[in-house]
Amino acid sequence: MKNFSTVMAHAAAVALLACAASGTAVAQTNAAGPSAACAFRPDAPDKHVVVKRDTLWDISGKFLRNPWCWPQVWGMNRDEIRNPHWIYPGQVIWFDRARGRLSFERPGEGGDGRGQPPLTRLSPQVRSEGTGQGAVPSIPAGAIEPYLTQPLVVEADELAGAPRIVASQEGRFYLGMGDRVYVHGALTSDTVYQVFRPGTVLRDPQTGKVMAHEAAFLGSVKLVTPAGPGVDAHTFQVVDTVREMGVGDLLVPQPPTPVRNYVPHAPLQPIDARVMSIYAGVTYAGQSQVVTVNRGAVDGLDVGAVLQLYHVGKTVADPASRGFLGMGRAQLKMPDEQNGSLFIFRVFKNVSYGLIMTVTAPVQVGDVVKSPE
Repeated sequence: MKNFSTVMAHAAAVALLACAASGTAVAQTNAAGPSAACAFRPDAPDKHVVVKRDTLWDISGKFLRNPWCWPQVWGMNRDEIRNPHWIYPGQVIWFDRARGRLSFERPGEGGDGRGQPPLTRLSPQVRSEGTGQGAVPSIPAGAIEPYLTQPLVVEADELAGAPRIVASQEGRFYLGMGDRVYVHGALTSDTVYQVFRPGTVLRDPQTGKVMAHEAAFLGSVKLVTPAGPGVDAHTFQVVDTVREMGVGDLLVPQPPTPVRNYVPHAPLQPIDARVMSIYAGVTYAGQSQVVTVNRGAVDGLDVGAVLQLYHVGKTVADPASRGFLGMGRAQLKMPDEQNGSLFIFRVFKNVSYGLIMTVTAPVQVGDVVKSPE
């Protein structure tokens, strides 16, 4: 346990805060991501008092043209992005226009010129450093909560080797809490599994390859007795159900508790991806909706990466080309048009979930997803 003032003083001390108020670019301080022009908004406020309903994205957007520039403005390195300094309701973030930086101190009062506030100006609250309890989240938690702990996407290799329910207690067709089920297949060291039923095939829009399957989450089961010598099935007990569960349904280990406070940042390496699906099978997606993209951890994506969305540019006939009898006219490719931003909040090996943060036109399957420019 550490005094909260000490924790926040350290957070401010590491801040580089080199953005100029006139909108000049910040030098790249996060070596893991590409350089970017992180400019302050011309209408940025003098200060912002953090409240419970705030998100890090919202706060960033009040001061910066690009909210994902937050780590660069505060000089965070990769470790600090993964384990951020927490920001809590009641704190005041000041925009020091003369120095062109953000700070926890009021411009012209105290500090050491580097953004470190006097310790006496913070109330002596005691918190557990690193837990982030009570800290403002990076993005609206309610929008992504169902996608954090349920296997809504199962990758192709997981599906092939997934254990399956082969029988139930007393031959029951539908199962409820407390019922016993018998499972065949190789288990991991986990004892709690989630039960799912594979659904729509998700294909890579660029290659046509099957990347994953949408999965209907049915509930959870707990291992009671692993299969012994001469026995082909493990004994499980149903912990909870949200939909009917039965013979033939598949198991996947319950994922670890997800990180819920992410720092928006540029991806580890350049990304050129496509929107692979829109959750719930709708044709178009808007702000605060979830999509899957055909890139994952092996491609350099990690939790908190921010990407830009583009509509694929159309191909049109060259008006100066006549062709033969109006046929065979030369074609011209139009540029891709940016139409939003995407926040990656859950990453698998080959695919990822993203939350649409901003959008100017509906997002659809096949739209381009790229590293921010």
